[in-house]
Amino acid sequence: MTGYGQFCPVAKAMEVLDERWTLLVVRELLAGSTRFNELRRGNPKMSPTLLSRRLRTLERAGIVRRTGTEGRARYHLTPAGEELRPIVEALGAWGTRWVGGLGEADLDPHLLLWDMRRTIRAEAWPRERTVVAVRLSDVVPRVARWWIVVHAGQVDVCDDDPGFDTAATVRTALRTLTRLWRGDVSWPRALRTGEVVIEGSALVRRQVPLWLGQSTFAEVPRPEAVLTGV
Repeated sequence: MTGYGQFCPVAKAMEVLDERWTLLVVRELLAGSTRFNELRRGNPKMSPTLLSRRLRTLERAGIVRRTGTEGRARYHLTPAGEELRPIVEALGAWGTRWVGGLGEADLDPHLLLWDMRRTIRAEAWPRERTVVAVRLSDVVPRVARWWIVVHAGQVDVCDDDPGFDTAATVRTALRTLTRLWRGDVSWPRALRTGEVVIEGSALVRRQVPLWLGQSTFAEVPRPEAVLTGV
């Protein structure tokens, strides 16, 4: 990209980081993604060509280190990349606190379930394989049915029936589940208003909010105007 022509360290840093998608690629690497397809799942609207270009830019800047051969490559943050963690976390907290509006283009079931998959605490789930189905009421049928499978400390998300017994089914709208995950609404409120319905035994219904939890930014305090979308 064209430089800013300034000696200021902020300007020099932005020459590397302010290209479109760059910090979101760094966000995915900080979240634990190492393979190309994982980085794509975290940025599903980013083309493979552009992702490759951004990774090369980050490699040249000394922020990302690539290992492995073509087709089996892995990407890892260097110490310089890891040093971006508090910056990305601060941006996430700021966005949670001050940018509350969600447009239709911001709602993506693939990205939401991917984020849930890598954030859910498997240790909070039963030891045996446990499946929670998610049914979204406000999307087209091909992306309305999901299964979260936790077994042996591993979390998987399926958009095809994995064939295991389901412990509970969560029924809600994509917008509601997104706002719930972000922390814009709490589990007790969503259940009390009927925006979220959990089907299953009484014991499991009580456990599902603990099993699924909320995103890492959900506890960030924010003004009432942001919560209400005013």
